[in-house]
Amino acid sequence: MALKEPTSAGECVYFTNRNIGNGKVKAWVFKGNCPKCGKGLMGKPKDAKTGKVKIRAKEYVCSECGYTVEQKEYEESLTASIRHTCPYCGFEGETEILFKRKKIQIFNEETQKKKSAEALRFACSKCGKNIDVTKKMK
Repeated sequence: MALKEPTSAGECVYFTNRNIGNGKVKAWVFKGNCPKCGKGLMGKPKDAKTGKVKIRAKEYVCSECGYTVEQKEYEESLTASIRHTCPYCGFEGETEILFKRKKIQIFNEETQKKKSAEALRFACSKCGKNIDVTKKMK
C-alpha cells in the first residue's frame, strides 16, 4: 500500500511530522470534495476584506457552491494517512484510519498529574501497541 503524500500544506486539512519517543510519525488528511456538488474542495471560509482563511472557524465551506458543514461532522468523515516508525519495535509502516480524535489520559511529568488530551490513536501493524498522535497543547 503506497500512500500518496501531499505536495503542499494547502491541500491538507491536517498535517504533522513528529518524533514520538524513538519513533517518527508523519500524518496528513487531504481535503475532501463537497458532499452536495462533488466539484469543489471543502475548506475553511475566507475573510471578505483580507482574503485570508479564518483558521478558528467552526465550519467548512465548498469553494464552488458555498455549501457549509460543521467542523466536527466534516472532519470525522475524512481519513488520515499515517507513515510511522514504531517507538517500541522500530517497525516502519503505513496505515489509514478515520480522522476521529479520541480523549486519552496522559501523565504530565512536570506537574506529576494525569491530563486528558485529544489524540489520533492507531496500532503498530507489527507489535500491536498503540501509538498516539496528540493534539498540540499550549
